[in-house]
Amino acid sequence: MEIVHLRRSEWKGAILPIGYAADRYYDAAAERTPEGFAFRFVLRPADPVLIHTPAEHDFPDRLYADDWPLAWAWGVVEDGRLRAAIETCPEQWSNRLRVTELWVAEDLRRRGLGHALMDLAREQARLERRRAVVLETQSCNAEAIAFYLREGFVPVGCDLCAYGNDDAGRREVRVEMGLLRARPAPCAGQALTIRPERPEDFPESEAMVRRAFWNKFAPGCNEHLLVRKLRADPVFVPELSRVAVLDGRIAGGIWYAWAALEREGWTRRVLTFGPLAADPAQQGRGIGAALLRATLPAAAQTGAPGIVIFGEPDYYPRFGFRPGEQFGITTADGRNFPAFQALELVPGALSEFGGAFREPSVYENLPAAEQAAPEDGLPPLEKHRFPCQFGAREKE
Repeated sequence: MEIVHLRRSEWKGAILPIGYAADRYYDAAAERTPEGFAFRFVLRPADPVLIHTPAEHDFPDRLYADDWPLAWAWGVVEDGRLRAAIETCPEQWSNRLRVTELWVAEDLRRRGLGHALMDLAREQARLERRRAVVLETQSCNAEAIAFYLREGFVPVGCDLCAYGNDDAGRREVRVEMGLLRARPAPCAGQALTIRPERPEDFPESEAMVRRAFWNKFAPGCNEHLLVRKLRADPVFVPELSRVAVLDGRIAGGIWYAWAALEREGWTRRVLTFGPLAADPAQQGRGIGAALLRATLPAAAQTGAPGIVIFGEPDYYPRFGFRPGEQFGITTADGRNFPAFQALELVPGALSEFGGAFREPSVYENLPAAEQAAPEDGLPPLEKHRFPCQFGAREKE
């Protein structure tokens, strides 16, 4: 079954017929103790069976409800009918990702579809660097709670009066569950090795880059193809490019190239780099920072006036990068935006010249036909649309 993005323009207001019968429930209560309060959350048999149907609600579950203006949904569609769906919405103030809806048609359950849908929420949280994934369920939906526990969620709180003043008596208490994304420990200095890339590293390096950028900026990625083509291009600077090795595996890499600034017929050679990558399993451990700290001093020894890149504006400034406009630099088409950044290696050298940045053609010569080619034996990965991708929300 193919999971596809459910566009807001097509699926806003689609009803999710969520219903269930439960022969167990969680008895939730707050009790006063001599030390303060204790919350009880105990699984008990339900007699009679607790039955909830979509018809009992005045406001049935719908996709893209107005309460969730930044919602994003995926699902399974068969013959024009929605058969399963998950919807997420970021909580910007808390940097959490909330799963606002999750539903699988009864005849499709226990086939791994719920897990596959939840994987998309986990991947969105990783791509957006959310600190947790959270969701709401009810104490009477023991089967759903069991599923979320298997998915790695844990109870993080409950609200004894979310739906009414007798939620506990009706055995329908709001339960908050969370998947807390652990902050990875920094790499120990002695365990991480930064060294030049060797020919025998090439397949592993490309596979790592592919994992790092898959679905990040667009469905799929082409950064691994760029690395392969860059090595064979005259603009490649192998003496600066490095890989990071952790426990004998390629965990990251940075690849440099020569680029240019142009102004009134004059050209000045500058450095650029990209991609700078860390394996998703090792991200957040300082590998990218280690690669930059190992290569920036060497870059300064080349005599280049500076480095110009397109990169994440909340990451590179910690290494001295600033918006291009501060140096009088623009993109080739005369624009400036936060991701267009530069670092002076020689004080005043970039701002003195200014000009338009000309990225090497190898960065742009990545035909769609080549990107769609077989992945040279690499394991298959699913292409999906995520809201963090370039222009994704504008296409809704």
